[in-house]
Amino acid sequence: MKYFTFLIIVLFITSCSSTKKTIKTNTKPIEDVVIVTEVPDVLNAEHEKNVWTEVEETPIESKKNDSVEDIEIDEDTSFYQEVSKREGYLHDLFTELLQKHVSKNGNVDYKGFKKSRAQLLAYIGILENTYPKLDSLSKNEKLAYWINTYNALTIDLILRNYPTKSIKDIKDPWDQRLWKFGDKWLNLNDIEHKILRHMNEPRIHFAIVCASVSCPKLQNVAFTALNLDAQLIKATKEFLNDTSKNKLSEDRIQLSKIFKWFKKDFENRDSIIDFLNLYADIKISSKAKKSFMDYNWNLND
Repeated sequence: MKYFTFLIIVLFITSCSSTKKTIKTNTKPIEDVVIVTEVPDVLNAEHEKNVWTEVEETPIESKKNDSVEDIEIDEDTSFYQEVSKREGYLHDLFTELLQKHVSKNGNVDYKGFKKSRAQLLAYIGILENTYPKLDSLSKNEKLAYWINTYNALTIDLILRNYPTKSIKDIKDPWDQRLWKFGDKWLNLNDIEHKILRHMNEPRIHFAIVCASVSCPKLQNVAFTALNLDAQLIKATKEFLNDTSKNKLSEDRIQLSKIFKWFKKDFENRDSIIDFLNLYADIKISSKAKKSFMDYNWNLND
C-alpha cells in the first residue's frame, strides 16, 4: 500500500513528458454570500430549483494567500486511466491520509495534516479530474464521491486558515468558492445543500463533517460505493449512540441540532423517532419528549 501511494504521489506531483494540468486553488473571497448561521437549513424552494443557479463560473480569490505551490497532474498516465475505470482506487489516497492524521475517535491532527497538504491537493486534483465522468457513475459512486469531496475540502479550508479555534472563526467558511470542478467554482454549501441533500439519503448528515466537536466524527477511511451502506450505518449508529452528541431514553430524547436543522430530510418517509429507532441502541417511544442539545463549534482536533 505504501509503495502504491508513493507511486500515486510521484505520478501526480512530479513532472513528466506527457500533458500537464495545473491545479490552482482559488484565493479571492466571495463578495455576496448567504452567511451560514447556527441554523444552516435556510434554502427555500426557489433557491433549490437549480443546483447550479448561483454557482460562479469565474474564479474568486481568497483573502488569505495560499503558500502551497501549484501541483502538476499528468493526465496521460496509466494510473489515472485505471482510476477512471475503477471507483475503488479513486479514494485510496484519501484513506491513507485519513488513517495517518485522524484518530479512531475522529480527532483530526491538523498540524500533522498540514505537512501532507501536497498529497491532499493531489487527491482534490483527482476529484476535480473525475468530475466530468460523474454521469457514468452509479448513485452510490456519486454519493461516495461527494461525501469524500465535502470532507476533503473542509480539511483543506481548515488548513488554509490553521491555526484556528473554530470553523466559524473563518469568514464565510461554507460560502467561499475555492475549488474548481469543470467550469464551476464550488463551495461547501453547494455540495451539501444543492447536491447531497437532493440525493434522498438522510444518513449523509452523519458522514459529512464540519470540523467541529458536535459534528459526527470524521471517519478515518474514505467512503466507497462498494461499502457505502455499511459505512453509512456505522457512521449513523456511532453518532446516535454517542452520549456527547445525543442522549436517548425510552421516554425522553435530547438530540443534536442536526435533527432540527435538517428535520425535513429525516421526515421524508417517516417521523424522526421512526428514523432513530432504526439505529439507536434502545427503543424510543413515539410519545417521547424531545429537546435539542447545544452545538459545540470548537475545532475537532
